Amino acid sequence: MPIIILNITIAYMISLLGVFIYRSHLMSSLLCLEGMMLAMFILSTLMTLNSHFSLSYMMPIILLVFAACEAAVGLALLVMVSNTYGLDYVQNLNILQC
Repeated sequence: MPIIILNITIAYMISLLGVFIYRSHLMSSLLCLEGMMLAMFILSTLMTLNSHFSLSYMMPIILLVFAACEAAVGLALLVMVSNTYGLDYVQNLNILQC
């Protein structure tokens, strides 16, 4: 296994561990999810370039578009929660409240 793939996999695992550790704050969880998406983007780009299959060149771009949409929705949720509650604790989110 080349060293760069090992490094990207370790970065993904550290971001996943960060989601589990810092799950009480919404901003920390969003940053860890963004790190996971960027690690997946780099890993999929490397795999696509190594496979030399021209139809798979779209996959990293589609993944990057989904990451941008996830970041936009997450930031909109963070702004809504911080305006409503004044802080970004995940425990304050209750789906049953109107």
